[in-house]
Amino acid sequence: MAKVCELCGKSTTAGRRIQHHHSIGWRFKAPRSKRVFKPNLRKVKVNIEGDIQGIYVCMKCYKKLRADSSE
Repeated sequence: MAKVCELCGKSTTAGRRIQHHHSIGWRFKAPRSKRVFKPNLRKVKVNIEGDIQGIYVCMKCYKKLRADSSE
């Protein structure tokens, strides 16, 4: 399973973890290391053209789906 929202296409992105603890002192920059940000996905059942299918959506899309269905 790919970590991708099937509605908006949100996927993993790369970034940096910055450690703001300076062990030697303030002469050097804060150490940085690479990390990944993963989307918060949830599997939901959606009616697509009369057929119920399970898709993975991010929480932002999930909240929009819930708001539309409650109206």
